[in-house]
Amino acid sequence: MIPPRFDVTADQIDQVVAVFYGAVRRHEVLGPVFANHVTDWPAHEGKIAAFWRNAILYERSYDGSPMRAHMRAGDVRADHFPIWLALFDETLRRTLPPDAARAWSALAHRIGQGLRMGVEDIRPTREGPSILR
Repeated sequence: MIPPRFDVTADQIDQVVAVFYGAVRRHEVLGPVFANHVTDWPAHEGKIAAFWRNAILYERSYDGSPMRAHMRAGDVRADHFPIWLALFDETLRRTLPPDAARAWSALAHRIGQGLRMGVEDIRPTREGPSILR
């Protein structure tokens, strides 16, 4: 059995996911983006909790492709990721002991960076030379 990446339980993962998506639904920027795609919040939260249990606890309960989902959405922009991460970090700090919050935050930032780059890569590029400011 592989030990977890850091000290957090499945129940804590579920709690973080629930608190985070409660905040997302109320957020003025992220709320409408998620509302365009999520029709069943309990199912979405369950899927995301499974993703984090896989990433942290090495459970094999998640079946999906976050990169594909974010790229396919069409209205997810690279500038959404810093907002998402700030809200997630706030949730982690409010919900978990400091060491677990820091470790999970570092993992989320690595994953978020990859997703942001994937979303940037599919956006059409402007024709012509770059504008330097």
